[in-house]
Amino acid sequence: MDLGIKGKVALVAAASKGLGRAVAEALAAEGASLVLCARGNDALQATCAAIEAATGVPVLGVAADLATPAGVASVTEAALKRFGRVDILVTNAGGPPAGVFEQHSSEAWDQATKLLLTSVVELTRAVLPGMKERGWGRILNITSIAAKQPVAGLMLSNSLRAAVTGFARTLATEVAATGITVNNILPGYTRTERVEHLAQATATKEGITPEEATARWTAEIPMRRLGEPAEFAALAAFLCSAQASYITGSSIAVDGGWIKSLL
Repeated sequence: MDLGIKGKVALVAAASKGLGRAVAEALAAEGASLVLCARGNDALQATCAAIEAATGVPVLGVAADLATPAGVASVTEAALKRFGRVDILVTNAGGPPAGVFEQHSSEAWDQATKLLLTSVVELTRAVLPGMKERGWGRILNITSIAAKQPVAGLMLSNSLRAAVTGFARTLATEVAATGITVNNILPGYTRTERVEHLAQATATKEGITPEEATARWTAEIPMRRLGEPAEFAALAAFLCSAQASYITGSSIAVDGGWIKSLL
């Protein structure tokens, strides 16, 4: 299927590895030009070079911390300077520290809020006027299954991913008549460094091995396996496509059936 985004410009956050990189690769395969950002410049530039070599699309990498106003400004300004517009925004951020409520200080809450919620709001603020002017745009937030079904020990993520969901659902209604869609995509347990980190944290806390922690999670997944980043990216690319023009305000899980809710 031709997704109809050849020549569009996509800004993908936290794209040097994991789910962000997989989404960037899927969009590039459809012919979209890319602006990628991450905090680590070496890994980011290596990713940009690899995607550009594999697909032939132009890829700009901007190292930045999106938890800061300066970081958001540097990425969006570089995108506009290089390509003149951003048609597709994919927000993404690494997960905050695991832990229960009593383990997180007010400073930890503040930092997590800047990373998970404020970055989404400010990236959207920067690109939305141009999307409205052109009458076309796709905003896709990578959140987590924790936004629909809280995960034990992830107080910060459970709370702030849900906040992003509320923001996106409200914005979707506000801009629906302008040709812009706003959706959330919820990864479940996927084979990424984040899941490896959570497995290690669980193992340390409970005195088990990381492999045992991972096995416990896969036992809860009806498909009995972790997801692969490319499986997640396939849906992300579709939600960013021309064909997904009548899908907005949705939060769709890619979780192997882990979420037990009806909706």
